[in-house]
Amino acid sequence: MELRVLRYFLAVAREESITAASEFLHISQPALSRQLMDLERELGKTLLIRGKRRVTLTQEGQLLRKRAEELIELADKTEAELKLSGESVGGDIYIGGGEADAVRFIAKIVTKLRQDYPNIKLHFTSGDSEDIREKLDKGLLDFGIFVEPADITKYEFIRIPAEERWGVIMRKDSPLCGKDVIKPSDLWDVPLIISRQTTEDKIIRSWLGRGIERLNVAATYNLVYNAALLVDEGAGYLIGIDHLADTSEKSNLRFVPLDLDYRIHLDLVWKKYQVFSRAAELFLKTARDDFSVNV
Repeated sequence: MELRVLRYFLAVAREESITAASEFLHISQPALSRQLMDLERELGKTLLIRGKRRVTLTQEGQLLRKRAEELIELADKTEAELKLSGESVGGDIYIGGGEADAVRFIAKIVTKLRQDYPNIKLHFTSGDSEDIREKLDKGLLDFGIFVEPADITKYEFIRIPAEERWGVIMRKDSPLCGKDVIKPSDLWDVPLIISRQTTEDKIIRSWLGRGIERLNVAATYNLVYNAALLVDEGAGYLIGIDHLADTSEKSNLRFVPLDLDYRIHLDLVWKKYQVFSRAAELFLKTARDDFSVNV
């Protein structure tokens, strides 16, 4: 498979039309159709369903779309790194992680770097640990930010000098809002909004004293912003870590900690034997220096 043909395929998948894609790509419609049919013959699979009004993807086409996007992204990343491998320091740094106040440490490092090397650019991908792990393993990210406890045995890592505390985000008019701390029994019968991290954290599961299947789970989430909107509309109580949602005086929400002295840490991780671009290498050196000072 040629990258050029994969770009053609992605254009058709995006436009849902061979005609529209040919106009976007500035090639003739017959030439584009031939390239797509050659691709299908090469793979031995039907990728496109050519309808009268629109082109849709088969199941195999949907899989190829996902993989093609990853291949193109990795190819573009590699090309950009090679073009900027000369004397001047510049290029792209790809980092992924969940929402956490500790990301401020990453922002400060990048801001400091850009003062001396303005050609450096940060690309930050938000997602839960499984999303970030997949992209990191495929080489689409230089670094990932993982919340402990996490399986980082196959990675190199440094700890980010910040702590996060577990608690519950709720409306200020909620019955539990007057409490100083939240006990497990407070949550047994109320509607809960939880993340995959909540269900996988053994300490939180043990503290709850009930299996997830016995709790009143109203919604699940992977990033906090939309989950906080659910809380604001009265959908339930969000179990999560502090500093992610707006719980200031002007906000309608409040964070109440759990009656559990359990503070979590975050790690900046990267693949073992990773070959970095100069920009990513400089970022890591700066992070090591800054984090050791702030520990």
